[in-house]
Amino acid sequence: MTQNKLDLLVIEDDAGLQKQLKWSFDEYNVVVANNHQEAIVELRRFQPKVVTLDLGLPPDPANASVGLALLDEILKLAPTTKVIVVTGNDQREVALSAVEKGAYDYYQKPIQVEELSLIVKRAFELAELEEDNRNLFKRQTSSFHGIIASSPEMLSVCQKVEKVAPTNVSVLLYGDSGTGKELLARAIHEISPRKEQKMVAINCAAIPDNLLESELFGYEAGAFTGANKQTIGKIESANGGTLFLDEIGDMPLSLQAKLLRFLQERQIERVGGRDSIAVDVRIVAATHQPLTELVENGDFREDLFYRLSEIGLEIPSLAKRNGDVVLIGRSLLDKYGKQYGRNLRGFTSDAVHAMESYSWPGNVRELENKIKSAVVMSENPQISAHDLQIGEDQLEEMPLNLRQVREAAESKAIQRAIVLSNGNISNASKLLGVTRPTLYSLMDKYGIQH
Repeated sequence: MTQNKLDLLVIEDDAGLQKQLKWSFDEYNVVVANNHQEAIVELRRFQPKVVTLDLGLPPDPANASVGLALLDEILKLAPTTKVIVVTGNDQREVALSAVEKGAYDYYQKPIQVEELSLIVKRAFELAELEEDNRNLFKRQTSSFHGIIASSPEMLSVCQKVEKVAPTNVSVLLYGDSGTGKELLARAIHEISPRKEQKMVAINCAAIPDNLLESELFGYEAGAFTGANKQTIGKIESANGGTLFLDEIGDMPLSLQAKLLRFLQERQIERVGGRDSIAVDVRIVAATHQPLTELVENGDFREDLFYRLSEIGLEIPSLAKRNGDVVLIGRSLLDKYGKQYGRNLRGFTSDAVHAMESYSWPGNVRELENKIKSAVVMSENPQISAHDLQIGEDQLEEMPLNLRQVREAAESKAIQRAIVLSNGNISNASKLLGVTRPTLYSLMDKYGIQH
C-alpha cells in the first residue's frame, strides 16, 4: 500500500481505460493487471479489499468465460474481497450471473467515472465494516472461550463466571437446552487454577439408573456380572480437575445420597469396594429443570441442592439475549462457510428480521443447526429466511405498547451501533445521531456494556 492509501486492483486489458481509471481513482493505490495470470499475482501480493474486473479478458475478450473463471478463482483465494465486475452494455445477464457467483456488484460500459467511484467507495466501506465485525467476533470468541455475546444478559453471566472460576466453590448452571451450559462449564474450568488438569463431563440423563453409580464411582473386579477388572469412575478420573454433572436433576434419589456423602467427605468407595479413596475435584452441575420445585416435590434432596448451588447462575435463553442472535449467526455462517467451501456473503434483510423475531425454542443449538443446513443447501450468495426454514407464521408479533416498542428499538439500535463501531463510543454516537453523554446515559438506562 502506498502512502497509507487503500489498494484497488483494476483488472483491465484496455490501456486507455487503465489510464482513465488510474487518474480517476487517485485517492487509492491503483494496481493494474492485464490478464488472468497478472491478476492472481497482484491479488496475492496486495490482498486488496476491492477489485474491479472486466469480464472480457484475453485470450477471448469477446466472451465473458475467462472473466467469470477468474472471478471464481478470486473468490476462492480471497472470499471477503469485494469484486465489481465491468461488462459491455449488452451483457446484463452475464453480469447478473457474476453476482450470483458472489460478485459484490456490476457496472456496464461505457464507464461513467462518478458512478463507478460511488460503487467502489461503498464496496470499500462494506469491506472495512465486515472486517471490523470479523475482528470483533474473534476478540469475543477468544476473550471468553468461544462465547459470543453483546447482550447485557449474557455479558452479565460471563462476568459472574470470571468471578467464580478462580475459587473452588460448587457452581450450578440453570438454563434451557441449547443455551451453552457445557460451554460455560468449560470456561469455568479453563479460567480456574485447575485448568492444567482434566475436566470430566457426564450426562446424568443419558445413562440408565442402574449404570450411573458405577460410571460415577467406578467398580472393583467381581462387583457384578461382567465386572472383569477394576475400573475407575468419572469422579476419580477428574481428580485434581473439574467434574461437570450435566442434567443433575435426572439423578435418581438413591444415588443423590451417595453423591452428597462424597461432597461432604471428599472420599469415594468404588462399587464392590471397601477402601475409601480421597478425591480432590471441583463440581460444576447443570440442569434445565426447576430444582427448587423438585426439592418441594421430594424428587431432589434439599441438602444436595445447597451443596451443589453454592453459586447459582441462570443462563438466559437466546430469545432473551437482545442482539446476540445475529452476532452468533454471522460467526456460525463464517465457520460453516469455510468448512463446506461456500463463499456466502452474509444474510438477507428478511433473514436478519426472521432471526431477530423467531423465538428459538432450541436456543443456540437450533440456530447452529439451521445455519449449518442453510450453508449446505442454499443456492444463493446470501442466506435468506427461506434457507433458514423460518416462516412468517413462526415470527413473534411486535408489542403494541408504544413505550415498550420505543425502548426495545432504542436498546437494539444502541447495541448494533456499538457492534458496528467496534466498541468505539464516539463513532457509535455519530451513527445514532446523539452526543456521547446522551449515549452513555442511554447505555446506563438499558444496562448495556461495551
